[in-house]
Amino acid sequence: MHNYLDFEKPVADLDSQIIELKKIGDTEGRIDVSEDIQRLETRSAEALADLYRKLTPWQKTQVARHPDRPHCTDYLAQLVTEFTPLAGDRYFAEDHAIIAGFGRFKGRPVAVIGQEKGSDTQTRLKHNFGMARPEGYRKAVRIMEMAERFGLPVVTLVDTAGAYPGIGAEERGQAEAIARSTQVCLGLSVPLVSLIIGEGGSGGAIAIAAANRVLMMEHAIYSVISPEAGASILWRDSSRAKDVAQAMKITAQDLKGFGVIDEIVSEPTGGAHRSRERAIETAGARIEAALGELSALSGDELKRQRREKFLAIGRELKV
Repeated sequence: MHNYLDFEKPVADLDSQIIELKKIGDTEGRIDVSEDIQRLETRSAEALADLYRKLTPWQKTQVARHPDRPHCTDYLAQLVTEFTPLAGDRYFAEDHAIIAGFGRFKGRPVAVIGQEKGSDTQTRLKHNFGMARPEGYRKAVRIMEMAERFGLPVVTLVDTAGAYPGIGAEERGQAEAIARSTQVCLGLSVPLVSLIIGEGGSGGAIAIAAANRVLMMEHAIYSVISPEAGASILWRDSSRAKDVAQAMKITAQDLKGFGVIDEIVSEPTGGAHRSRERAIETAGARIEAALGELSALSGDELKRQRREKFLAIGRELKV
């Protein structure tokens, strides 16, 4: 049974009718309801496709945050073999919001860094809802520097509402940790590919996404601030998040047009949460293609390409 979003009510109603008809068919075998079921399934599929063809930025925000959407651990389980996570920043503590380590991506040795939100109450608390503290970003720096030392490409999976804004995090240098991680990303002489799988929130995302190739799932979002926080600042009214989402241009389609991201990775109809394995497989193929293209470049060329890519953002922007 799917977890339906508010705007998916027409699809939910049709699916409920399908379930009821199937129950009738099971309990009263002499009644043939197969044609009715098939007709409703066709209508449901068409309604779902129609909805997802014209999602608003706020609806995409809801899809990006869907509780059943595949998370970092799901991508690791399906795409990376022999994954060995490394813990701690060697300064203060371990941060479970960022998972980092080494493994084989389709047979290729890589370093992987990802933000994990968690999938239930226990894991969400463990991973702090994907909001990393300074220790998480310093751990990411440690892994990137090891990848540089051993000549391994780096793959990052971005999914965070933003860096953790708590007092303790600020006291331990949250801003410096984010800046340092971003600096290390830009200075790597190995290929760096980043995939935004859900939310890409502010500096907490860019700290591991200053990459040679920035890929973005079709219904993910990437923004300088969450729509709710933006509405609170502008109008002191978080209920106007829909307006902010529209104004900020946070969707993959908008950001591709602005040159902020390089490629949109298509999702199954209805979002990645409806066919998790297929969505991850598609994303893996695009990451593999990007790594293949970048592997032909020298270290200096990789750094130059990365630098020029980010310096060019906004230079020729037409509003």
